[in-house]
Amino acid sequence: MNEALTQEQIQALVETANNGLFTANNTWMLVATVLVFIMHLGFATLEAGFVQKKNVVNILFKNAMIISVGILSYFLCGFNLMYPGEEFAGGFFGFAGFGVSPSPDYTPIAYTDGAYTYWTDFIFQAMFAATAATIVSGAVAERIKLESFLLFSIFLVTISYPITGMWQWGGGWLAELGFHDFAGSTLVHAVGGAAALVMAVLLGPRAGKYTKDGGINAIPGQSMPLAAIGVFLLWFGWFGFNGGSVLSGDPEGTSLVFVTTALAASAGAIGAFLTSYIMLKNYDLSMVLNGILGGLVGITAGADVIAPNLAILVGFVAGVIIPISIVFFDRMKVDDPVGATSVHLVCGIWGTLAVGLFGGKSFVAQLIGTFSVIAFTLVFSFIVGYAIKAIIGLRVSAEEEAKGLDIGEHAMIAYNRA
Repeated sequence: MNEALTQEQIQALVETANNGLFTANNTWMLVATVLVFIMHLGFATLEAGFVQKKNVVNILFKNAMIISVGILSYFLCGFNLMYPGEEFAGGFFGFAGFGVSPSPDYTPIAYTDGAYTYWTDFIFQAMFAATAATIVSGAVAERIKLESFLLFSIFLVTISYPITGMWQWGGGWLAELGFHDFAGSTLVHAVGGAAALVMAVLLGPRAGKYTKDGGINAIPGQSMPLAAIGVFLLWFGWFGFNGGSVLSGDPEGTSLVFVTTALAASAGAIGAFLTSYIMLKNYDLSMVLNGILGGLVGITAGADVIAPNLAILVGFVAGVIIPISIVFFDRMKVDDPVGATSVHLVCGIWGTLAVGLFGGKSFVAQLIGTFSVIAFTLVFSFIVGYAIKAIIGLRVSAEEEAKGLDIGEHAMIAYNRA
């Protein structure tokens, strides 16, 4: 007959189990990080498809620089501004110094409940930060100066995004208020969408987009196949974006989030398909593609608390919003080549408020949180964007815009014309 285990043996078994759970959680968070990284390939491909052939190199160049500049900026300042060791001004601002830990300290940090390492937390969060700047890229495509865009992106990732993110995810005043934004319908997507809106307005529309009599000229993108590939890459990566936001490999939590994410995206496609057909009397692929993204953005705030059947409703409404919003912004002469303001700002607002309607959270808290974050981002973006416009200018010359930014700024072309 086996003897009873000693206390030391029991403790050893518990430690072994805990170490195995820690490793599993940490591994899942790193896999989720890779999936979010793939979203940047999705953004690059989508935007390359939606711009004209003469601007493809430029949009790809911007996307390559955004992820690079974003990770470095977030390392140098943004991470500690968003997750401070010390808070100031009652949770409205926090700062813990420049740079992440200079030593290879793999100890789990307190606010992750020991689920993964300090370094895993940084790299996962850095991918989110870069995403906010990537959203702006498509809205200002085909007419912004490269250096002006990169400068704006640095300010957004280093200062604005971390401050509003700290209000919720860093334990600030919105967290205390009861605001809930699981993976960033507002804190990532509406932030990027609000910044995109400001910059698109400051830049003005592309030449020939709107006529003097109020007409709207379509400027077709150069490759719908590329755009479609981009959307599917984004959908694929979104399973890491939302699934990783469980902040562990918890089977029940990650499974639910995967399901609500997939259902909302699917419903978004249907909503955009039906609405765009009613409005435009054709089967518009670009609307359906943006409908998928709108559904994804919409469910991101409540993927962990909204039931699957209601996730379908959230995604469907987001899809309905897409063509209505795109037409609205066009009529307001806000030129957004990829529909970023509609997908990320408008659907981000809807998705965050939907948590108050269907997720059991306070609607008032959701309302306050959503519009305070957006208001801060709008003001910050206007100040920075206007300053850049006044000092070095935002827009390329009319001649450069006409011949294309690929030649004007990069002295190369995306496709061999031979």
